[in-house]
Amino acid sequence: MLDTSRGEPPVPTDEQRGCLFALSQPPLMIFLGVIGCLLLIAAMHDLYLL
Repeated sequence: MLDTSRGEPPVPTDEQRGCLFALSQPPLMIFLGVIGCLLLIAAMHDLYLL
């Protein structure tokens, strides 16, 4: 028979979670989206509306 038990759950640590955890936060993604849109608008303005 196959043993599918996983044993004890991992103990939480005080280590930082890293970049992917930070990018999953909605306020940061909204901020980066706004900055990205402003850069895109500025680039389109420079390319096509001179």
